[in-house]
Amino acid sequence: MAIQTVGSMNNILNTSNVREWASPSNIDASKPLQLADAPQLNRAQGPELGSSFSEMLANSISDVNKMQVQANNAMERLASGKSKNLHETMLSVEKAEIAFKTMNQIRQKVLDAYKEVMRMQM
Repeated sequence: MAIQTVGSMNNILNTSNVREWASPSNIDASKPLQLADAPQLNRAQGPELGSSFSEMLANSISDVNKMQVQANNAMERLASGKSKNLHETMLSVEKAEIAFKTMNQIRQKVLDAYKEVMRMQM
């Protein structure tokens, strides 16, 4: 990340609406903040809240496998001449490759964490 100069920071402050940033909030300081008071935090993204880690892992592996199958089908259609769309084929192949590499990185991090836990002395 580059270091911002004073001139560029002044430019940002001049073009932004600072009054919105400094506007008073509607939070009552006399009571503790509850998660229900922050609706944007209640919307969970990703797997369902009640699912276990093993279910989430199995679903993720299944999704990566589906992407690999779709990429293989797209390559077969392109090679057989049934499809002339090279761009969609390359997009599906790259999407499958990125998902597979991400899955491998997550696997490696889980293994590293497991080894670290095993090295801990009780």
